Amino acid sequence: MKLVRFQSHGHQGWAVWHAATTAWRGTTHNQPGYPGDVDDLIRQGRAALDAAALAMARQPVVDLDAVQFLAPVAHPAKIICVGLNYRDHTAESGFVQPPYPTLFARFNSSVTAHNAPLLHTELSDTLDFEGELVVVIGTGGYRITRENALSHVLGYSVFNDGSVREYQFKTPQWTMGKNFDGTGAFGPCMVTADELPPGARGLLLETRLNGQTVQSANTSDMVFDVESLIVTISEAITLEAGDLIVAGTPAGIGHAREPRLYMKPGDICEVEIERIGLLRNRVQSAATAPQTPAPAQPLEETTS
Repeated sequence: MKLVRFQSHGHQGWAVWHAATTAWRGTTHNQPGYPGDVDDLIRQGRAALDAAALAMARQPVVDLDAVQFLAPVAHPAKIICVGLNYRDHTAESGFVQPPYPTLFARFNSSVTAHNAPLLHTELSDTLDFEGELVVVIGTGGYRITRENALSHVLGYSVFNDGSVREYQFKTPQWTMGKNFDGTGAFGPCMVTADELPPGARGLLLETRLNGQTVQSANTSDMVFDVESLIVTISEAITLEAGDLIVAGTPAGIGHAREPRLYMKPGDICEVEIERIGLLRNRVQSAATAPQTPAPAQPLEETTS
């Protein structure tokens, strides 16, 4: 299953990819036959989500060029991010590869959707890109075993862990630089785990800035795979349905380049993961961004 959440004419809804008609089909919450919100259905379990998806497949075609994308999960209880999870990125960042996952938190106030602005604060010119795989938890648990870890995964998505480097490195804790409003892009869709290789292994991950490839790696290169992350996190933290694990970025970040390559207003940043989707955002000054985002307009296509 592949699904997207969206807003149309002030109403939120979602749609599923219907392969037989090669179209997205769905509806908004104010229309007859709406089967419930994605977050609620995730908490109810996979059977409830599958039944709702079947109902959505009978709904009208949704033109995604005419709607505003929303994050695939609206209100995750936790967004747990992983630092230093690709050896080449650890090396370029000047760290020794740690034997234990480097975990930090993002807050939902920092999240923005596909085609929505990626906000550039006026406080710093050091906004950097980080293309990453997202793991969406479907079944919660505590002290999950490795053998059972993947059974707790509902699906996968794409993230751009936009980082204000100046603020990230003001202290040993990275929280501030990783949580500026509108810097964590998430989407455009969620693909359920049964559509992908176990643990989302073997998938090409690329980040492009203004059409130029700046990161290219394979998800099999992660130091700590999806199973390991679920086991480690759940040793101390109870995972809940709808939680996100943002699984780390490979080499190529702007902060490690000479000269440094930071995002600036007007840039277009894309993160694409094979078989999952392409996340695209235009960078916009936070000072000029509307408080309530207007419906997104399709961005110009770029090539790598």
